[in-house]
Amino acid sequence: MYNFDNHVDRKSSDSIKWHKYSGQDIIPLWVADMDFQSPPSVIEALHQRVSHGVFGYAHPNPELYETLIYHLQSTYNWQIKSDWIVWLPGLVTGINAACRSSASNNEAIVTTTPIYPPFLTAPRYSGQQLVTTSMKLNRNQWQLDLDELRSCINNRTKLFLLSNPHNPTGRVFKKKELLDIAEICLKKNMLICSDEIHCDLILEPKCKHWPLASIDPEIADRTITLMAPSKTYNVAGLGCGFAVISNDRIRRRFKNAMNGIVPDVNAMGFAAAHAAYKHGADWLAALLKYLRKNRDLVFEAINNLPGLSMAQVQGTYLAWIDALALPHENPHRMFEKAGVGLGNGSDFGAPGFLRLNFGCKRSLLESALKRMEDAAGKDTKPETLLET
Repeated sequence: MYNFDNHVDRKSSDSIKWHKYSGQDIIPLWVADMDFQSPPSVIEALHQRVSHGVFGYAHPNPELYETLIYHLQSTYNWQIKSDWIVWLPGLVTGINAACRSSASNNEAIVTTTPIYPPFLTAPRYSGQQLVTTSMKLNRNQWQLDLDELRSCINNRTKLFLLSNPHNPTGRVFKKKELLDIAEICLKKNMLICSDEIHCDLILEPKCKHWPLASIDPEIADRTITLMAPSKTYNVAGLGCGFAVISNDRIRRRFKNAMNGIVPDVNAMGFAAAHAAYKHGADWLAALLKYLRKNRDLVFEAINNLPGLSMAQVQGTYLAWIDALALPHENPHRMFEKAGVGLGNGSDFGAPGFLRLNFGCKRSLLESALKRMEDAAGKDTKPETLLET
């Protein structure tokens, strides 16, 4: 019914992903942006909104609230109220608002590494100290080191930035892991900002996404949850996300941090979000089936290449590749020269690693993996490659 092998020409569009290597024979697999068309229901809703012809300031209609509340209840057994929702033009905005509203200048915010780059920049933009704790690979599974997390928290640490499912490692944290994290933060009277933008992209059938705030009311009372349809339904360019904040005081502070800085969500973003959450289930099921095959293809190929390895991806459409064993100081540049544009691990706080976006048609992915195989298999001497 849905053809994810269909060719969609993005080279001549406004795509940031494809524009980066414009005019070069480099397959772009870097930014978290799929090459698939959005669900037909979303495209139809946008056509209907355009045909209306008036594009003034927009506000979410009551039916969108009802649809979103039903989605969270039916998918995650998480009951929320409409006044807990704060609409955002993007989740990066939410991360920055969480930092500005949760800590004062020179107080500390802690997160993991590797991590989505805005987690590393947002505290500094707000004049706060960034503290990081490293994730560890244990039995081929990325995990938080709870002892290390405890050791890096002091009375100046006010917020923990969590990514679940985790970007870039693809981990879907178990309920027990989330409880352990929350227990540490609550004992230290910290808030938690949980970025759950990839929550609907669970690839491993045995895994389940637990919204952190859904686990326990006490945890919810200290949690800012960030979600959006953007990654799941490939509508990031329409700029629509939301925060769920049950605590009135925290929600007011969050909104105050946005005042005068953050624009409203646009009309097209609201229309796309409504259609996606109300009518996108069948398309999403087909997408997940396709992505699982792409994931397995990447997992097998990467773990059979000299100098490369990766853990299995449980959620997201992102593979986190260990390239430390390659005889190259800059594996990112090495693969760019081979015609594959990957995410640079340095941006995620982990030099020597690479992030690969497998949210693309399979033939393109196969071509990229073949180029990586050719590059990694060459009998070359160690060399230093400078970033350009």
